[in-house]
Amino acid sequence: MSELSVVASGAAADAITDRVPALVESGFAGKLFAQDATLWGPDAESEASIRLSWVGLPRSSRPLLGEISALRDELSGAGVDRVVLCGMGGSSLAPEVICATAGKDLVVLDSSHPDVVRGALTDLERTVVVVSSKSGSTVETDSQRRAFEQAFDEAGIDKAARIVIVTDPGSPLDKEAREADYRVINADPNVGGRYSALTAFGLVPSGLAGADITALLDDAEAVADLLAEDDEGNPGLRLGAAMAARDKLAIVDANSGIVGFADWAEQLIAESTGKLGKGVLPVVVEGLDAPELVDPAEDLTVARLVPEGGDDEDEVLDADSSSVEVSGPLGAQLLLWEVATAVAGQILGINPFDQPDVESAKKAARGLLEQSGSEQAAPAFVDGAVEVRALGGDWLGGAASVPEAVDALLGQLSPTGYVAVMAYLDRLGDAPLAASRTTLASRTGRPVTFGWGPRFLHSTGQFHKGGPAEGVYIQITAEPANDLSVPGREFTFGEFIAAQAGGDAQVLADHGRPVLQLHLTDHAAGLAQVERALTAGPTSGGDA
Repeated sequence: MSELSVVASGAAADAITDRVPALVESGFAGKLFAQDATLWGPDAESEASIRLSWVGLPRSSRPLLGEISALRDELSGAGVDRVVLCGMGGSSLAPEVICATAGKDLVVLDSSHPDVVRGALTDLERTVVVVSSKSGSTVETDSQRRAFEQAFDEAGIDKAARIVIVTDPGSPLDKEAREADYRVINADPNVGGRYSALTAFGLVPSGLAGADITALLDDAEAVADLLAEDDEGNPGLRLGAAMAARDKLAIVDANSGIVGFADWAEQLIAESTGKLGKGVLPVVVEGLDAPELVDPAEDLTVARLVPEGGDDEDEVLDADSSSVEVSGPLGAQLLLWEVATAVAGQILGINPFDQPDVESAKKAARGLLEQSGSEQAAPAFVDGAVEVRALGGDWLGGAASVPEAVDALLGQLSPTGYVAVMAYLDRLGDAPLAASRTTLASRTGRPVTFGWGPRFLHSTGQFHKGGPAEGVYIQITAEPANDLSVPGREFTFGEFIAAQAGGDAQVLADHGRPVLQLHLTDHAAGLAQVERALTAGPTSGGDA
């Protein structure tokens, strides 16, 4: 029997006391599981009416199990044991956490960086590629698919036997793939990408990689009735109220045994709630000694994922701090956090199923791709191997070095603000850069998020543009040393990721958000400069 536990203290507990009785009285949980599209108001009703099938997935996804098992046996018999997933957002993050928790290998390709794409195009004789795209028109996954098609052709491997398509029925990709005799597995079209963990998007790559997806559905199904119950003990109502208690939520794994869950929860919460100037900013922190947890800010709730049965760690937070501890098996928690996010959306008064600012960034990126021959705006100045640009206001002042530019940006940080580091780099090769998150949090005393581009565009990217105007943004890009063509397209992967970064910065600036662009003209030397600037203290007195 799967068990879920949600234990809160401080402001999070107060929010549960204040909010949950009214949710119970209104019958929110029962209506949610009855797929009542009116729960988030008339403006959200049209979208919600085609986005609520996720509540029934623990049962409705069962027919996929046999098909996935048979396909895995077929591939194993042919010596294929390496699974690559081409997907973005929820389509990649859910399988990543499922496989990591199960200890199964899965290569997740959710980048447009030429080095990352090139690195995935290996061991083709033992590789199956799952291409996941709900709309069937996602440019990242289309480009990645084209790269693998060409690689299989050049290796003399039948690509139709090695590429599996997961998409909505009737999408452009669905039609094209069937005409090319690819194996196509359709997902439930009435589920949005970030709620799709228990659809074909989450189950196909995870099952092919060897994760026990039957147990995953069993654990989710075991708590479905509990989460549908209009009762004050409902953990989904409790977590949703705690989540909405404050507008920032630090998520930390306290030895829960679930690997990478915070990254999945980050995209679910940020993309669902960050709009209309409202939202809950999820902040993924590295451990119980992260700066955000040692001295929690007054606008921050701390969510700790703890082992089933409770947390044996000593208490890290004061009793008065806003905190919530959550435990339960992975399948149960996937459904729990989806319910809680829907609850938080209702409390905040937003539509948790749309993502208007993700679309605006995509549109801006397409526009830049069409102008790929145009010159980039001149930098404000060049410091060594780094070109520095400032967008979103006249805040750079007299800065003439990378450290001074970082100081100037951090000087825009309000007492309730946050810092977002957005690295359009190789998240494997450049992984040490992520350590700057902790040092910036210590330096500023404020929450700091770190995202690899374009991966984060499908998660916190929505919150950055649609949420409260409290962020300051550091964007890091680089000149590719060895670019890679996108077969059948007029642009390269290097040009594509540059357009995505440019579109992201452009939309942020259009929203009045201050953006510091740091472009590395020499990767190694420039990255070393940036790391020193981010991890050092301020160059002079001031707010930073």
